[in-house]
Amino acid sequence: MQSTRLTQQVQFVLEIDRLKQILRQTLLTDGSRRENSAEHSWHIAIMAFVLAEYAPTGTDLLKAIKMLLIHDLVEIDAGDTFCYDVQGHLDKTERENQAAERIFGLLPPDQAKELHQLWQEFEAQQTATAKFAAALDRLQPVLHNQQTQGGTWRLHQITRDQVMTRIAPIETGAPQIWTFIQQVIEDCVAAGYLSCPG
Repeated sequence: MQSTRLTQQVQFVLEIDRLKQILRQTLLTDGSRRENSAEHSWHIAIMAFVLAEYAPTGTDLLKAIKMLLIHDLVEIDAGDTFCYDVQGHLDKTERENQAAERIFGLLPPDQAKELHQLWQEFEAQQTATAKFAAALDRLQPVLHNQQTQGGTWRLHQITRDQVMTRIAPIETGAPQIWTFIQQVIEDCVAAGYLSCPG
């Protein structure tokens, strides 16, 4: 019995290595290349404990870190859907739900259930913990775009309004960071990193 459990766990561990091959649109802060989804997940998991003091009341920090480490595993099958890709978002939920079933299903049933529930909680963004995790997921690309002089934003002609809509979860998920990140956006507009039509 134990050997079957361990075999399943090892299979999962080997499978998730594939996340390192999934490229995101976000550039590394030195602008040298696009980050992969595994790097992104690691980065925001560390952000969770560094910025834990800004989490809303009721946040379970360990659970938030777990969410951030597993939230993009579905991209192994579903790919990374660029957050501003309207067409790509039409079937994103379906693709990611199928991926979650397969990938988490590689684990023993108890662990499969736990990870699937963590992923669903993150996606729903209803709990304080999920809201904090989602806020960090939205914060990190803004910081990268600021450091790369608008990197992805300029490449795809993203507007201030699009970014503000995208980062809205920061206001409830890390309210003390909201004023700071609004100023970052305005600085980016002033520097020409982000367009502000009209």
